Amino acid sequence: MVKAALTITKCSKELSEQLVKKQRPVHLNLQTIRFPATAIASILHRVSGVIMFFAIGVLLWLLNLSLDSADSFAELQQCLTSPFAKFVLWGIVTALIYHLLAGIRHLIMDAGYWEEMSSGLLSAKVTFAVAAVLSASMGVWLW
Repeated sequence: MVKAALTITKCSKELSEQLVKKQRPVHLNLQTIRFPATAIASILHRVSGVIMFFAIGVLLWLLNLSLDSADSFAELQQCLTSPFAKFVLWGIVTALIYHLLAGIRHLIMDAGYWEEMSSGLLSAKVTFAVAAVLSASMGVWLW
């Protein structure tokens, strides 16, 4: 009796696994998937962290140039007046601003707040808006 029940359970499990495998999509087109704002906020937080990791090297190199000699400091000042250098600095500051804001958002979520879908979505959109305003103001300040 127990052996028959185990056989039936095993057969039903195999059948359900076959049905699940047939219902899965064969080709998943990532361009048609629309991520919610919360997922985009999380992904951008990781991306800004990677940007900040590489920006540390650039910033340390600039610091070394500024402290090397008076001539290298003057060259660095002249170099930082170019639009490309200002754009790179603006990108680094923008990544830092977003990473800081999204990090604070994640810390608040770790504390147990904003975990519901509506409040998480609102906090992600507020993070985007505040980061955009601060980024634009840093762009105005640099130029």
